[in-house]
Amino acid sequence: MVRHIVLFQIDKKLSTSEKHELFVKFKSAIERLPETITFIRHIEVGNNINSDEIWDICLLSEFNSLEDIRRYSVHPDHIRAAGIIKPYLTGRSCVDYTIPN
Repeated sequence: MVRHIVLFQIDKKLSTSEKHELFVKFKSAIERLPETITFIRHIEVGNNINSDEIWDICLLSEFNSLEDIRRYSVHPDHIRAAGIIKPYLTGRSCVDYTIPN
């Protein structure tokens, strides 16, 4: 199994309420993806409560393989969900690693 973690930094120009609304829409869209992308083993989205850090949102997901992550990344439903926050991103970081048995 492979864990896929993505951190997002949202434009500081957005108000707190705008950031929250964006987060809720993104979380809802992402966490519905297993309904249509059946090879997602687990997926969740969290809002960073630590204001001392630069990252605002974390996406954590699990797949059987790195190939499945690549298939997920180009899936039209994923592209639509990612499009919710894409215009507001000022930073993104990603790590994929094998989950030890």
